Amino acid sequence: MKRVLVCFAVISTACAPKSKYVAPTVDVAPAFRENANWKMPEPRDAEIRGRWWELFDDPQLNDIETRVDVSNQSIRASEAQFAQARALAHGARANLGPQIALTPSIAIVQPSGNRAASSFHDVYGDFLLPVSVSYEADVWGRLHGILEANRTAAQASAADLESARLSIHAEVAVDYFTLRGLDSEQALLDTTVAAFERARELTENRFRGGIASQADVALAETQLETTRAQAVDVRSARAALEHAIAVLAGQPASTFAIPASPLTAAPPPVPVGVPSSLLERRPDIAAAERRVASASAQVGVATSAFYPILTLSAAGGFEASSIGAWFAGASGFWTAGPSLVVNLFDNGRRKAVKEQAVAQYDLATASYRQSVLVAFREVEDQLSALRVLDEEASVQDRAVAASERSMTLANNRYRGGVTSYLEVLATQSAALNNQRAAVNILIRRMNATVLLLQGLGGGWNVAALPVIPN
Repeated sequence: MKRVLVCFAVISTACAPKSKYVAPTVDVAPAFRENANWKMPEPRDAEIRGRWWELFDDPQLNDIETRVDVSNQSIRASEAQFAQARALAHGARANLGPQIALTPSIAIVQPSGNRAASSFHDVYGDFLLPVSVSYEADVWGRLHGILEANRTAAQASAADLESARLSIHAEVAVDYFTLRGLDSEQALLDTTVAAFERARELTENRFRGGIASQADVALAETQLETTRAQAVDVRSARAALEHAIAVLAGQPASTFAIPASPLTAAPPPVPVGVPSSLLERRPDIAAAERRVASASAQVGVATSAFYPILTLSAAGGFEASSIGAWFAGASGFWTAGPSLVVNLFDNGRRKAVKEQAVAQYDLATASYRQSVLVAFREVEDQLSALRVLDEEASVQDRAVAASERSMTLANNRYRGGVTSYLEVLATQSAALNNQRAAVNILIRRMNATVLLLQGLGGGWNVAALPVIPN
């Protein structure tokens, strides 16, 4: 019998399929189209590091970003999900070893006197002290496949954690620079309100002197109050952003404040690299690839279900009518031997499970390739946005300078009595709109830089994935 089992195991092992996982291939361009002239710096000192926000050299932003890793509750939730996935992998690894159980029991028994083959009807005690050992011989890799599926799923969860961390840090930076831009708008509007108050006083004085009309006074008053209303709206938007940043930093909005400081710095240059580097730098791509590996392992598990399960088990211990008689020679017992479970017919259930596993693998592969395409698109989007916004900023700066010259000329003409206040109003409104547009472009440039850094993975690398024993 032993020889039969050994021969059966050898034959089945030869028949069992074994395949090594290979990551799906993806099409990668040699360079980003919007950054085709980029050259690798030598030495590579300009590469993005983990604390990528420090590129902006803003101490206030650095302080807030540091709080995010400590107090953000979404990151805490992602960490808990990773811990759960890692524990599942550890549990799957435990199945590779033998299982040992001690199950002592004490029973007082009175058998039926009318039971078949019963020769007595006396009450007796049954004291058991058994130890059992069982071990599933992983002949065709079922247990190792389960472990690999759980191990790679845990690594995918770790990459998800890094994706969440990167996304939240980027959201903080976007909100922060938008808030700083609103501070710039607020300063601009406050300065403009003061100028419009002086213009209104001038118009009222001219009206009292019979030089200006009541309509000019009304226009000056309208312009002043409209600008004041815009300033109030900016303060409201700033407060909402401050509250949003407080939540991201894990603090109550009522206890969190960011001092006002206009946005003046230009966005820093970002080392982009080549498209192929995204496969190692983006945690979302790493998570998608690890899910492909997990799905591949599940296919192996489903395939192994077509083969028998070989279990080696043994049990031994003591049984007696009293505890004192446990260790008497006659009280000992033991049993040992292999067992084989062969599923002869399941009406297509295992085939359906394998088809489902293969379909899940195909789905994970498609999702992985799609995540790569999306990553390339996101980087190209932000490179394009930065290029266009840089050109737009130059044009807008010229527009601001021209509108300010036009406003100065109109004010001089009005004071000289050459034109009406309507011309002054038009040039003042144009100057304010152009100045606010310039601030808006700067906000968009800063935010595009943040999103580019996020699209590049923020300095993360796939080598940072945790090593989970297999």
